[in-house]
Amino acid sequence: MEQRKITDDLDALLQVLPPQVERALRAANQGDNLLEIVMDLGRVPEARFVDHELTLSEREVTQEDLDYVISRISEFTGDNRAGIERTLHRISAIRNRQGKVIGLTCRVGRAVYGVIDIVEDIIKSGQSILLLGRPGVGKTTLLREAARILSEKRRVVVVDTSNEIGGDGDIPHPAIGRARRMQVADPALQHEVMIEAVENHMPQTIVIDEIGREQEAAAARTIARRRAHHRGARRAARGHRARQQS
Repeated sequence: MEQRKITDDLDALLQVLPPQVERALRAANQGDNLLEIVMDLGRVPEARFVDHELTLSEREVTQEDLDYVISRISEFTGDNRAGIERTLHRISAIRNRQGKVIGLTCRVGRAVYGVIDIVEDIIKSGQSILLLGRPGVGKTTLLREAARILSEKRRVVVVDTSNEIGGDGDIPHPAIGRARRMQVADPALQHEVMIEAVENHMPQTIVIDEIGREQEAAAARTIARRRAHHRGARRAARGHRARQQS
């Protein structure tokens, strides 16, 4: 059993927050239990922990506070998510009807090593696996660790629509091991990148964070069928060689 280890690069997230918010979080000294920081225009900033919430300042969030954070993170993509390069943190935006950012949810991203023991035999079986559960229970954490473990002996490609698995920036987070990562320019095109991964890069395993559209489910079925066909072709080729040798 691999010993569990957690890394979160929390300093990188705290340093993009407005100074008064950063100071309050450091003073609270509860980083291990921190889930996310919420900043909404005209409301006081809050921190959400595993078992409670904490007001971080009596001063309401201003547009300058929001702009402070936005200037220190990557650009928001079509799903209104951004990040911090080489980390797993996620910053999600709320916009008004004119498209202006009026709220931010800064979620702590953690790499947890040694969490797949209970399902490791299933993951290594080579079968297709679908993980279900409410937000925040650790589905992405499990997928990330699965990608790392599988990539030790297999060709693994992560289709990372929101950079949830491999982190922000062009260089993937070490938590996915040797797995290769394909980013998705537009969430609506995830199904095309899934097919592209198979056609161009010959992975033995594809890891996908979310399947929420019919096209993505269809792409997953196509990939599974191709994989089954290739397995059948390889078995037939081995049988043919065995008959020739006998």
